[in-house]
Amino acid sequence: MPARKRLLLIEDDHDVADMLIMYFGVHQYEVLHADSGEQGVALARSRFPNLILLDVMLPDFDGYDVCQRLRATSFTRYMPIIFLTQRDERANKVKGLSLGADDYITKPFDIDELRLRVQTSIARATRESLHEARTGLPTGVLIHEELQRRDYAEIPYQRLYIEVEGFKSYGEVYGFMAADNVLAFTAQAICEVVSQQGTPDDFVGIEGDRFVILTHSGTGELIADTIDHSFQDVVRSFYSYRDADSGQISVGGQRVPLMSLAITGE
Repeated sequence: MPARKRLLLIEDDHDVADMLIMYFGVHQYEVLHADSGEQGVALARSRFPNLILLDVMLPDFDGYDVCQRLRATSFTRYMPIIFLTQRDERANKVKGLSLGADDYITKPFDIDELRLRVQTSIARATRESLHEARTGLPTGVLIHEELQRRDYAEIPYQRLYIEVEGFKSYGEVYGFMAADNVLAFTAQAICEVVSQQGTPDDFVGIEGDRFVILTHSGTGELIADTIDHSFQDVVRSFYSYRDADSGQISVGGQRVPLMSLAITGE
C-alpha cells in the first residue's frame, strides 16, 4: 500500500474537525489536528504535512497570521494551504490568496468537493515539479531558489546530502510501492529531526532519490547522526523477518546488505 498523504487540519470547531478527520481517514489520508494557530505552526514544523487545511477564525490569532508565519520560513514555505472560512467576501478571498494560499473554500462546503480540491492542490505541486510525488518534499526549482537565496544574502549554512544505500536493490525485491514507502518514511524522519534540532529557516528537499538539507544550526553533524540512528532503528521493519534476521537480501544471485544511509556534507 502506498504511503498515505498527510493533512494538517487547523480548526477550533471540534464538530467540523471530527467530521473531516473521519472523512479523510476513510479516504486513506493521515490527518493531524490542531485547534489553535500556535499548535498548528508547531505541527507543520514537526510533522511536515502534504497539505494544510486552515480555518481563518482561530482562538489565538487568525488564519491569515498563521499563513504568513508558515510562508515566512524556509522549512514550511512551500506547503500547500487551503483556507476554510465563513467569510465569503471577495476581499477576504483576495487577502488569503495574496498571502500564498493555494485555495479558499467557504463554509458550509461540500465535503466531496473539498477532497477533490485537496487532491488537485497536491497533484498541482507535483505536476509543476515543485514537490516530489513520493515524499511531498520541495524539489527542482525550489531547491535552486533556496540555494540562491542563501548565497545572495551570504548567510552561513551547512549543506547535507543523504542517500539510501541499497534502495534500488530493495525495490527490485520488494516492489516499487514498498520502496516508495521507505523513501516517504526517510523523508519524514529527516524532517522531524531537522525541525527539532535545526532552525525555522532550515530547508529539506529532494533531488531524484537524494535528500538535500540546508541548515543554519551549526550542528550539521549532530543532525546527520540523529537521522542515521532514526533510520537504523526502523529500517529492519521494512523487510521480511527472514531477510531482517540475516541482514541481507538476494538480488540477481548476489547478497546485498540491508539499506543504510550515506550522508555527506559541505
